[in-house]
Amino acid sequence: MTPFDFRPRTRVLFGAGEFARLGEVARELGGTKCLLVADQGMLDCGYAQEAIRTLKARRIEVFAFHDFSAGPTAAMVQAGADYVAPHHVNLIVAVGGGSSLDCAKAINFVDSNGGSIRDYWGYGKAAKPMLPMIAVPTTAGTGSEAQTVAMILDPEHNAKMICGDQKAAFRAAILDPKLTVSMPRELTAATGYDAISHAVETLVSTRRTALSECFSRSAWRLLNRNFERVLKEPDDLEARGAMLIGAHFGGLAIENSALGAAHACATPLTAHYKIPHGAAIALVLSHVVSQVAKWNGVAQIYDELGAGDLVHRLRDLAEIGGLPRFLQDAKVPEEALPRLAEEAAAQWPGRFSPRPFDAAAALEIYRCAY
Repeated sequence: MTPFDFRPRTRVLFGAGEFARLGEVARELGGTKCLLVADQGMLDCGYAQEAIRTLKARRIEVFAFHDFSAGPTAAMVQAGADYVAPHHVNLIVAVGGGSSLDCAKAINFVDSNGGSIRDYWGYGKAAKPMLPMIAVPTTAGTGSEAQTVAMILDPEHNAKMICGDQKAAFRAAILDPKLTVSMPRELTAATGYDAISHAVETLVSTRRTALSECFSRSAWRLLNRNFERVLKEPDDLEARGAMLIGAHFGGLAIENSALGAAHACATPLTAHYKIPHGAAIALVLSHVVSQVAKWNGVAQIYDELGAGDLVHRLRDLAEIGGLPRFLQDAKVPEEALPRLAEEAAAQWPGRFSPRPFDAAAALEIYRCAY
């Protein structure tokens, strides 16, 4: 069996209404001056204002940073670090989806250790302690609150930087299903399908362990049972809660395992054609599963999920979510496939595919998806 070193680092508070405890948790972590990282959507729905209220109620001074967007870039991270530097905060709170959480981690790298975010591309490059952080995810998707890496775009090199360190773990995560009710159906579907892909890919990653498999299987069980339910009944807090925990378990699976070829193939689609990450995953995941299921006993592992024909189930889930089925429907030109395949082969998740992954394998996936 594959060895592992499991160190739970994040306190998890789950339940409807737990968001109200943000100020209490912040105080317990010694927070007196806080940076709030929340995107424009969090302002529009009032969650950023509510976070500020609960923090100020505990006599915590708040400095809010909102100038970033989905897929935060190195420049956005630098703007956040420049903004917070003169305020000398001792706590960071991130409210929002994976972009907010990743942006907060990246700002923490630069604010606490200096330099630019490019200096932390890789893992374990933070020499100094980092500020304590609290995550409040408002989407059931990335599971970023369970991971010690930030994914930041580097447009200059057309790359997605993975910047990670054990010090970048959130000290606490508040999982409140009420906060996910505001997600529109399209976002619920895309983020939920992304979470499903985490369960599926981590389960057969070459870095999987007995521990990560527990998280992968639990994530799949929760997500598979509740994806359609939450789309049909968006106010169902039981289903919302199950999706939120499933996404968290998926994040834990990634942290203790790795991803695979579907994520490697999705990255160039998002970079070049602005296809949302979850939709890009939906375009390729079933084809990746079809390929890797033929490799080294992977089919047996997938059979144990109890989904029957997993490939058809993944396609059904994508259809239920209204996600795109074919690359041509997403306006990807066929002549671009070889170039996309070369870029996919260079992405880090492909290294952990149970089936050897290179440009030829990526091109086969794209052609099946076309």
